[in-house]
Amino acid sequence: MSESQSCFHCGLPVPDNIHLPIHYENHDEPACCAGCQAVAQGIIDAGLGSYYKNRTANAEKAALPPDEILAQLKLYDLPEVQAEFVEILPEHEKEAMLMLSGITCAACVWLIEQKLLRQTGIVKVELNYSTQRARVRWDDSRVQLSEILALIQNTGYTAAPYDAQKVEAQAQKERKKMLIRLAVAGLASMQTMMFALPTYLYQDIEPQYLTILHWGGFLMVLPAMFYSAQPFFAGAIRDFRNKRTGMDTPVALAITLTFIAGVSALINNANQGMYFESIAMFVFFLLAGRFMEQAARRKAGDAAERLVKLVPAFCHKLLNLNNDNTEEFPVVSLKMGDLIVVRAGEIVPVDGIVLQGESEINEAMLTGESVPVAKFSGSRVTAGTLNIASPLIIQAEQVGNQTRLAHIVKLLDRALSQKPHLAELAEKYASGFTLSLILLAIPTFLVWWYFADASKALWVTVSLLVITCPCALSLATPAALAASTGRLANSGILIARGHALESLAQITDAVFDKTGTLTQGKLSVNQFVNFSGSLQDNELIHIAKLLEQQSEHPIAKAIINYTPDTFRQPEIQIAQKLNKIGHGISAQITFNGNTEIWSIGKPEFVTQIAGTPPKQLHKWAQQGSLITLGNQHGFQAAFVMQDVEKADAAKMLQQFHQKNITLHILSGDNQAAVVKLANQLGITHYVASATPEDKLTYVQQLQASGKRVLMLGDGINDAPVLAAANVSVAVAGSADVARDGADVVLLNDDFAALPNMLAQATKTKTVIRQNLVWATLYNALVVPLAMAGWVTPWIAAIGMSASSLIVVSNALRLRK
Repeated sequence: MSESQSCFHCGLPVPDNIHLPIHYENHDEPACCAGCQAVAQGIIDAGLGSYYKNRTANAEKAALPPDEILAQLKLYDLPEVQAEFVEILPEHEKEAMLMLSGITCAACVWLIEQKLLRQTGIVKVELNYSTQRARVRWDDSRVQLSEILALIQNTGYTAAPYDAQKVEAQAQKERKKMLIRLAVAGLASMQTMMFALPTYLYQDIEPQYLTILHWGGFLMVLPAMFYSAQPFFAGAIRDFRNKRTGMDTPVALAITLTFIAGVSALINNANQGMYFESIAMFVFFLLAGRFMEQAARRKAGDAAERLVKLVPAFCHKLLNLNNDNTEEFPVVSLKMGDLIVVRAGEIVPVDGIVLQGESEINEAMLTGESVPVAKFSGSRVTAGTLNIASPLIIQAEQVGNQTRLAHIVKLLDRALSQKPHLAELAEKYASGFTLSLILLAIPTFLVWWYFADASKALWVTVSLLVITCPCALSLATPAALAASTGRLANSGILIARGHALESLAQITDAVFDKTGTLTQGKLSVNQFVNFSGSLQDNELIHIAKLLEQQSEHPIAKAIINYTPDTFRQPEIQIAQKLNKIGHGISAQITFNGNTEIWSIGKPEFVTQIAGTPPKQLHKWAQQGSLITLGNQHGFQAAFVMQDVEKADAAKMLQQFHQKNITLHILSGDNQAAVVKLANQLGITHYVASATPEDKLTYVQQLQASGKRVLMLGDGINDAPVLAAANVSVAVAGSADVARDGADVVLLNDDFAALPNMLAQATKTKTVIRQNLVWATLYNALVVPLAMAGWVTPWIAAIGMSASSLIVVSNALRLRK
């Protein structure tokens, strides 16, 4: 076998004595080792052979995991090990964030995702190519974490639990490597210019001295050519193997052509220029631009990383509540119920409840609210917040992946892993533009060589290739979206879906739930009415409380907290409870020796069991929200509820109205309560007594008429309509299912955030449009200038870098 052959999987040379064929598309391809052969054949046999057509870089050399590695992976199945990074979900499901390595291009991400999704028991996979993180959810009764890690290992990559410190260390390593490349290119630029300067100043240099200058420039440019410029060549080679054109292709082509011209001048000892100084200069400028661009992009999209770093690595664990003895303890090893001491100036590491102490907590890291919140015994605190004044003794209730901060990071990471439609279009256009640019360079060179000045043909072609690289076009949308996402996160607004900002700028209608959204959601029983002729108030109230037990709905809480007097509680047994979301609750109740079906909820729901409602019920319905209680003998009682609108709701709705957004209320509350609130807030479109199905139908009808709908809700019954809306917003205190399904999550209860969110979306749309216009005009302007010979290569390098920096800098304005 020829030494020129390279491995089909990893690209390394195949030794002469190795014959390990990979069967691909009806012919054999060479492999360098058994590991690469097994991995490649496994990929192809699984129906994923298109990976080798779509990848933009070779995979790393694969090795079959030895038995000891598989044994090590088994350790990740131990509960005590998983406790540090695995989130336990209902229905035997678990979720973990993994840190991937070995990824070289987007096709690697596609391959890992496809392999995992085809594995039995894996429920969901979200991969982020930019951060090389994967969030995997699996059914633990069907597949083990060690099997998932082994599957990734057998595919040619590695995975480990996500560690923010390791990620930071990797980023610092890449930054240091880039700085070294930049320094080498800068030094080469100075040295080559020293040898080239005499050729600019004098035209009659003697041949022997000209030879010395040429060789000096050649030796000085080699480090820049073969070390500093290596990222451009590596990118171009990946593009070539994948039969596509990327951002590095024209740059690498320009550098190569210039180097060939320089070597030609060296051989011929020509006096018209040595070319080497130009190579070193535009490699330096290109690297400087890329370095600053990457730093700006990290700054624009670092919201998730900043949140991850909020939680400290160690805390002061209290050994005994009766004394002050503490020990330094790793936060990842904390368990629910542990006692910790958080001193003034320290970050709270868990979600918990204050047992002792009084202090103030700064929650701006999570909610954007800068005013400290007083905390005392019985108050709840959140991981990632700052204790300001004095020590607090806290009992942990949620730790690790269970904390509110971890949930926020999860949602934000999901948003950043999704690619908006505009970004996909821009990347597709940029790829086509690059190919067109390379094809245009050929006739440009020929025209200058045969019909103009042949000595400038190469310079013109190189300048054209460099200056028109469409990096700015590809950065225009993602840089702006990342900057806005980070800005809103600092203000207490979490963008949980990638498309949300793009869609917010197109909203025409806003639909609001009532209870807990426009109102405070702290309902209270204003009046209690007894329709029964045989049962006392305390007996009916106790039955109602039993029915509403374990419900988190504001109405249920109001009834449970309703205690107009101190009564002796009757002995009542309850069984077969049935909750119909949005309607009410029914159950079998044994009381005074009788077993009957009772129900509590909306009058129409109770009617199904109790029959015709009493005539006076209509009168009480005018007083507020009405919840009725009944059994098979008829309606027994009614609770008249009252709620108070949020203080800033009216101002927020007025700002929505000024933006020509049509307002709607969809509420499960009765007609009288909804009409009263709608009149107070000046909303003309409303629906009362709406079930979850009614809300969903209403929003779908709006969308069918061409409307773009924003939906705000907070309860479990709002989850379906939140999922259907163009943009869904879950307010602070929402049920978990509402938050998980929403596109935007408000982290505090400040409605002023909503108009700010719309304004930020509009600004983002404006900045994206500015960036796209600038990138397009830039390319339209510099192409004819470069073709006309008015741009030198080093100016072209500065121009290309500057165009990208302008786009990213413009996007960074959104963070202010």
